[in-house]
Amino acid sequence: MGKIIMSMSVSVDGFMEGPNREIDWHTVDEELHRHFNEELGALGAFVHGRVTYELMADFWPTADADPDASPTVAEFARIWRDKPKYVYSGTLQEAGWNTTVLRRVDPEGVAALKERHPDGLVVGGADLAAAFRRYDLIDEYRVYVHPVLLGRGRRMFHEEDTWTTLRPAGTRTFGNGVVLLRYERA
Repeated sequence: MGKIIMSMSVSVDGFMEGPNREIDWHTVDEELHRHFNEELGALGAFVHGRVTYELMADFWPTADADPDASPTVAEFARIWRDKPKYVYSGTLQEAGWNTTVLRRVDPEGVAALKERHPDGLVVGGADLAAAFRRYDLIDEYRVYVHPVLLGRGRRMFHEEDTWTTLRPAGTRTFGNGVVLLRYERA
């Protein structure tokens, strides 16, 4: 059975977006992008909320057609486009690029996805991750801490009445100063 992995970039002071939803402060260089391609390419499927899905769908389906795209960007475009995707949305009626629209997070449905994708699934987006956390469905947290202080913005984690004990599963420091913190549910 596959794992549910939450993967998110965050500032040192805990924000996943700036005050105007900006993410241009992400420090993604060639080394980090190759790492993302390796990690995400090995997983079975992407799980997005509507907002994250629409952001991804606005760029990645055709990113490899850009003659100026680096080989790493072109590779990720193919990974994202070709992998199965599940988007949770109450408003989206249909989605392209190998995507299934789901209406609500329920533990039985997530268990079925884990069975279907033994290589694991990656969850992105703070709201969707919060819904998965409420049901204690996240098996591993991959937090990429970028070397920036934003001061304000949108926090990575919502306030919740849930308590999850984690155990360290590894760290990695990249040349650009980003630090990966990996934790598994204890």
